[in-house]
Parts: sequence; C-alpha cells; structure tokens
Amino acid sequence: SCLCGSAPCLLCGCCPSTKNSTISRLLFTFFLFLGTLVSIIMIIPGVEKELHKLPGFCEGSGSVLGVQPHVDCNSFLGHKAVYRMGFAMAAFFCLFAVLMVCVRSSKDPRAALQNGFWFFKFLVLVGITVGAFYIPDGAFTSVWFYFGVVGSFLFILIQLVLLIDFAHSWSQQWLLNADESNAKGWYAALCTVTFIFYAASIAAVVLLYVYYTKPEGCTEGKAFISINLILCLIVSVVSILPKIQEAQPHSGLLQASLITLYTIYVTWSALANVPTQRCNPTLLVRNSTGSATATEPLTTWWDAPSIVGLVIFILCTLFISLRSSDHPQVNKLMATEESGAGAGAGAGAGPGGAAEEGGVRRAYDNEQDGVSYSYSFFHLCLLLAALYIMMTLTNWYRPDESLQVLRSPWTAVWVKISSSWAGLLLYLWTLVAPLVLPDRDFS
Repeated sequence: SCLCGSAPCLLCGCCPSTKNSTISRLLFTFFLFLGTLVSIIMIIPGVEKELHKLPGFCEGSGSVLGVQPHVDCNSFLGHKAVYRMGFAMAAFFCLFAVLMVCVRSSKDPRAALQNGFWFFKFLVLVGITVGAFYIPDGAFTSVWFYFGVVGSFLFILIQLVLLIDFAHSWSQQWLLNADESNAKGWYAALCTVTFIFYAASIAAVVLLYVYYTKPEGCTEGKAFISINLILCLIVSVVSILPKIQEAQPHSGLLQASLITLYTIYVTWSALANVPTQRCNPTLLVRNSTGSATATEPLTTWWDAPSIVGLVIFILCTLFISLRSSDHPQVNKLMATEESGAGAGAGAGAGPGGAAEEGGVRRAYDNEQDGVSYSYSFFHLCLLLAALYIMMTLTNWYRPDESLQVLRSPWTAVWVKISSSWAGLLLYLWTLVAPLVLPDRDFS
C-alpha cells in the first residue's frame, strides 16, 4: 500500500521520475518540519495558555520546573512543550541513525525500513511525542538544555559548511556563465550582489553598536562586534590576495561578503541573548507568576533573530535533503556521494527506464549498487537540526538556579560567538589550504 510500501508510492501520482533516495530524505525532512510546526503552535500565547488542560502536564505532575504545585505554571508551558517536542524528534532520528549504521546499498534489508513503512514511522514519532509529554519535570529541562546547546553548536557548524559551499558554487557558476557568454552582465550582477551584502553587513554593524552597546559599559558587546568585524575584514582581504587568486581563480568577494553577512547575523543573535537588560533591549525574563518584562510587549517566545534563524534552518535542511555539493571535499565531509553516484543501479533504474507502469510516473531505486548518502549521517543531521530549532524557538532560555525564572544564560552567547569564529576560521582555511598543502587536489 502507499503508506506502508516504498517511499516513491507516496508521491507516485503527482511527481515526475524521481530518485528513491531524494524522496526518502524529503519525507524525513517533512517529519522534522511537522514537529517544528507543532512546536511553533504550542508557543503561540493563546495555545500556550490551554496546555495546562493536558493531563499531568501542569498541576498533575507534582511540580513544574521544580516550582511548587500551587504556583501558576502557565508561563512555562510553551517552554516545556517545545523541549518535549525537541526530545521526541531527537529520539526519533537518533533511533534511525543507530538502525541505519553501515547500510551500503538498497539490497540491505534495513534499506526498506529507511525508504518505506512511512505510516508506521509516523505512528512511532507520535508515540514518542506522547511519551515525552509524560516525562517528569525534575531536572529534565535543565539537563536537556545542555544537550540542546551542544547539538545547536554542531548544527551551526553544518550550516556554515553548507553556506561556504553554496557561496563557492554560486561564484563559480556566475563566473563560468560570464566566460561562456562573454557578457558583462554576469560580472555586473556579481558586483551588485557583493555590494548589497557588504552594505547590509555595514548597516547591521552600525545598528548593533547603537542598540546593543552603551557609551559606558556593555564591554562584552563592544568586544564581540569589534572582533567579528575585524575578522570579517581579514577574510575579505585574504580572499582577493594575488596568491590566493592564483591558487583559486574563482575565489572572490562574493563568498567573503556572504560569510560576512552570516557572521554579523550570528553576532546579532548572540547579543540578543546577553543577560543584561541595559545592554540588551530585547531581553525577556519570565517568572513563575506568568509575568513577562521586556522593553516591548511580547507576542511570542521568539524574536527577530529567531525568525531569521528559523528561515536559515529551513533552507539548510532542504539543502541537505535535495542536493549534493559540486565539491568532492564537501560531499566527503557530509557523507554524500557525488552527483551520479549510486546511479548505476540495475536495469530500468535510470531516469529513462524509471519503472513507468501503465504510464504512471514512478520514482526509481538508484541505490542498488551503493547508497547515494549516508543514512546514519543524514539522521544525525536531522537530530542536530531538531535540537537547534528547539533552542531557537525557546530563545535559548533556561530556568535559573531557583527554577522559578526563565533567563537567557551567558552559555548561549558564548556558543553563538564561538560558532561565528569557527565559521570564519573554516572559511579562511578553504582559502589558504591550497597554499599550505600544495600536494593535495583542491580543484
């Protein structure tokens, strides 16, 4: 049947000839997006207030985040719900990451579990989610916060890898189009986009200095902005040095401008978590009575940096699901085969002979000779993505020592700043690696 058979059956009536591996990744990504949508719904103020009706989720659990039972827990319900959804999604993808270890081709019996039985997978996800809502409060939220921090840091690094790869592919494609067509329009477009990225970065830096620093104090914010600005200038200059250009002709300011813009975004996101009201106008503190204090009325748990992070999360997750990189190094790092890998499946497995029965377009098995991506690594990426979106939707807040107030900790600030530095160093390495290791192929 469509629900219990292979992945192509779900979309066989509406999709063109498609790779089995691509549809499987899209459906697992759909599960992740579905969990994200449920999490977003649960932190909408009107829905959050109704969560106390869930049996055992508030009064019946004996305590809420360690608070005494008689305390109104409405202000914590959205936070608790998102953490339990994040736990359920992480557990689901962790289960499949373990089950799919060392699957080499679709001939492995476990490959059928990866590419089929979608109805039962959905039931498993629902079952884990329901069970997660019965986890006793205790120290769960405080402990799971640190799991979320580590997972989010790793997913930010994956985002940076994908961003750097995308920037290089973008620049190479436009320069190739310019060379082939001998049209100056491509060069003009390249310069225009680069200028827009740098202009947006400069404007963002100015706004960060205005809103997140003060003439006296706010030393940390000033230091973070200044250090990242200097590092962005360094990588921009290095990207156009003659020796770098000689080793990598396609290297240029487009990549550097995109990395700069993303770095400034991560800096903004970090400053939005600084736990000092004077240096962070968007800081929110919620206490056990349900009251919230902020410079502006709060409508949801998430603010502007979180919304931007949600958009980037969606794009990067789709990127992981839909395409392989143009660069072999990235494919090796992401445990993905190069385009065309695994296409040597048996007869009738190619696009031309893609199992078209009765004129109905079907997906085809392109992994009979070898999987086109690492199943376990893909699920690991989705696990990290689930933790990242959990932290994003809760603004990286956690209960304080008294377990009666949700605050933004310095941990979130340092994790984000560290990830921005790691991303800049990673991009700098892609520039200088051909000079440092001349014997290796970096084509």
